[in-house]
Amino acid sequence: MNDCIFCKIANGEIPSSTIYEDDKFRVILDLSPAAAGHALIIPKAHFRNIFDLDDATAADLFVLAKKIACAAKKALNCDGLNIVQNNEEIAGQTVFHFHMHIIPRYINDGQSILWKPGTSDPETLKNLAAKIAEAL
Repeated sequence: MNDCIFCKIANGEIPSSTIYEDDKFRVILDLSPAAAGHALIIPKAHFRNIFDLDDATAADLFVLAKKIACAAKKALNCDGLNIVQNNEEIAGQTVFHFHMHIIPRYINDGQSILWKPGTSDPETLKNLAAKIAEAL
């Protein structure tokens, strides 16, 4: 993708505060962090979002996410951590190159990365489970 900013960052064409790099991923500090140490895991190959991500990359990605999360906890002494990944505009995706946020959380950091729980009933849950399972 010639015009993808995350392709350019992931492949070293645009400078970044890189904290990890291998042949598949670059992990950088976010320029607009939600909290100190907010990092982005960016695949070097272009995937629009999770719907395009292949299984091998997804597996490697989550192993790396755990590694980065543990390093952030150790280095920053954060009180918790969010792993966030948005898909499509309605879900908050603003850059259409798959990336995962690793966001250290601190008591009184002023962030709210939670959703409002809704309600459901057993019949609705049963029907939704069956519909999703059928699509597998």
